[in-house]
Amino acid sequence: MYFGRRNTKSLVIGSAVLLVLYVLCANRPRKFEIDTMIYNVKPVEVWEYMSDFSKIRTLNPSVLSFKIIGDSGHAHDWRYTVEYYERTSHWPHFFSKATADYIVKKTMPGEKDPTYTIESRHTTCFFKGIYCVISTSEFKCRAKGRDTYCEEDIVYQCPPFLGIICRRELENQRKTVMENLTAIFSNSG
Repeated sequence: MYFGRRNTKSLVIGSAVLLVLYVLCANRPRKFEIDTMIYNVKPVEVWEYMSDFSKIRTLNPSVLSFKIIGDSGHAHDWRYTVEYYERTSHWPHFFSKATADYIVKKTMPGEKDPTYTIESRHTTCFFKGIYCVISTSEFKCRAKGRDTYCEEDIVYQCPPFLGIICRRELENQRKTVMENLTAIFSNSG
């Protein structure tokens, strides 16, 4: 009788621990979209600026350092991989290390209404690589008359109990990037 209760108790405790671990570590995909209009500039200029990772610290001050670890392709389909370190904007003493694969594409010459695209897949790790999340982004630029319309669609992972914090961090970073991008081209004209 005693042995049976002990097994049941262990099973219940083990199940509870597994459930807590699942809730803490499960990453369900979430979506975020942002857009902006940049006036009196061609889409190719915005796209070229955004695709140059050396300009990232001007756009996103939370990025502390980076290193390009590989690249290939040509002017219409360029791919590169970068490793970068960043701090969170709301907790400046909390850091992450990320590896991102970029695909920088533009439609071929002669296409009507060309689209300039930057696709990326980021693996962001915390706690010296113990906990990692994945996000994907598609950034597009198109002409709207003499102006450029930019939009970004992001799918990201976040533990359920940190949903609001993850969303706030992502919103802050992407709004900062779009605001800085708009300011750069507003001041260049």
